[in-house]
Formats: sequence, structure tokens, C-alpha cells
Amino acid sequence: MAGTVTATDQFNTPSNHSSSPPPTTTTRTKKPYKGIRMRKWGKWVAEIREPNKRSRIWLGSYSTPLAAARAYDTAVYYLRGPSARLNFPELMASEGDCCCLDADSIRKKAIEVGARVDAETSCTLVHRSCTVVCEEDKPDLNKKPEPEEVDGCGSGNFIS
Repeated sequence: MAGTVTATDQFNTPSNHSSSPPPTTTTRTKKPYKGIRMRKWGKWVAEIREPNKRSRIWLGSYSTPLAAARAYDTAVYYLRGPSARLNFPELMASEGDCCCLDADSIRKKAIEVGARVDAETSCTLVHRSCTVVCEEDKPDLNKKPEPEEVDGCGSGNFIS
């Protein structure tokens, strides 16, 4: 069948062939830490699967990947002990004994750590950005404010 064009021949013609690969519908970015993922709207979430179960422990939603990773580390440390693979092993060495906790207690501990890290990170970011802005627009509280002039009136009329 020399005159018949099949579906595969149709896409192999020079007019349809380009040097660049076809665009993919989903682009995957590498996760910065184990046990976390980023939501479409930018929040970072952490969750962990319970050992020998299909259920997961929800560890919370955070504004930074660092906070989500620390929450994950806390949970995996309490689930699997000191031999667990952690994102920040140097920070968990100070945690002390890991005892057998139920899923609810692990969730609470992980959320507590994640929230603390999130608050510290957010506070640091606010202070860094505020130092530049606040020093420029800082009013002198010992000086009496000047009355504002009404627009369009140059005759000394002021708002009282």
C-alpha cells in the first residue's frame, strides 16, 4: 500500500518534525528535602507513612520547606529511632530519647517543631526586610508634626 498514509507516517513527515522535544504537561522540580512536597499555591506540606500500615500521619502545612522538613525529621525520628534517615541529623542528636509514641503524639510533636521553625524563619525574614524600610521612614516621635497644606491653596490654608 504505497499510497496509504498511516498515523505514524503522518508524524514523521519533515513538516511535523522539529529539533526540540515536545513540551511536557508536568514539570517536576527536585524536592529540597525528604518527606515534603509543595502545593500548587506555594505552601509546603509534610506527611509520613506509618510503619507496616497504609495510613499516613499528616504533619502539617508550612510556608517554608525548612519547617516542613524539620517536622518530617521529628516524626521519622520518633517512628524509626536514631537509625532513621533524616534531613538534619545534627539537629536531632539533641532531641534525646525516642520513645514509642502513638500517631497522634508524633503528629503533635512534629507540628510543634515545624510551627516553631516556621515562626523563626518568618520572623527573620520580616526583620531583614524591615531594617531597610523602617530606617528610612522612621518618624521622629519627639518632634511635633507639621500641619499639612490643602492641595490647590497656596494662601496658607491648612487642614486643622
